Amino acid sequence: MTDISLRLDERLGRIHAMQRLGIEDDHEAQVFGQGLNFFHLENWYSVHAVIRNVLRVCGLYGRGRRNAGNVQVRTNHIASAKLPGEFEGFRILQLSDLHADMSRPAMDRVIELVADLDYDICVLTGDFRAKTFGPFEAALDGVARVRASLRGPLYGVLGNHDTVRMVPALEDMGVRMLMNELEVVERSGERIYLAGIDDAHFFRVDNIEKAAAGVPREAFSILLSHTPEIYRQAVHAGFDVLLAGHTHGGQICLPGGIPITLDSKLPRRMGAGAWMYRGMFGYTSVGAGSSVVAVRLNCLPEITLHQLARGELVGPVSDAKHVEKTRDQ
Repeated sequence: MTDISLRLDERLGRIHAMQRLGIEDDHEAQVFGQGLNFFHLENWYSVHAVIRNVLRVCGLYGRGRRNAGNVQVRTNHIASAKLPGEFEGFRILQLSDLHADMSRPAMDRVIELVADLDYDICVLTGDFRAKTFGPFEAALDGVARVRASLRGPLYGVLGNHDTVRMVPALEDMGVRMLMNELEVVERSGERIYLAGIDDAHFFRVDNIEKAAAGVPREAFSILLSHTPEIYRQAVHAGFDVLLAGHTHGGQICLPGGIPITLDSKLPRRMGAGAWMYRGMFGYTSVGAGSSVVAVRLNCLPEITLHQLARGELVGPVSDAKHVEKTRDQ
């Protein structure tokens, strides 16, 4: 642990590392208060078994478990007049909410799917582990398995389930973690800007101002955030695209995909899939993994392929490629 602390000091700076670790120690596993929501179901571990038993009594548990492993590929199209010509057709693979130590079938499915996908960069938008505190080695092992099947540059941000102590290991895997930082992606002399913020939902250690400081005024820019709840701050900071996750699309939904809860403070239309806000394109992934219990109902998990294009798009355009048909939802 001392080695991790030293590496965090070197990577983030002593004050940033001390602050992040201190906030975790003060608030991790807190059920009430802290964060954007008052109540945090994911931290109330005694109720998880109750949810499982209720689903068993209702005859839905087996179906939900099968659904949790049935990850789909979704495609999303983003068009902007600001996009440099060299980035026409540029593809970004987004993996979100892996919770890699919770559902082995889901991670096996992700590994199977990404093998056949064509993309330029991959982004991971947080929640690498299932629990919100305690040991994280199993989660890192699960992420390493998925990482071995990915290629090209990888960028990531932390989620509300993640500890900053995971950063050194993730970067050792080749994932460039964006801790309120900016990365320049270049093609034949043209550039787009990719920023990422630390968790804004629970630990509230995001700093969009710092992440966006180096973006030229007319440049095309993308913000990675675990939660889409910072959509207002993102658009006012000048970002063209916000890629996020966190909501799981509700995970356990009513027929028609209507979420019971999104565990987020935002309009429901932003809870899953593509949306727009004041000219900024947003996408909220429903995630590849599952939280609290490894069950999904009326909301299949996903990985997402975003394709960039030059030009104007009236509204968000996304579609689902169901790699194999299933009766379960």
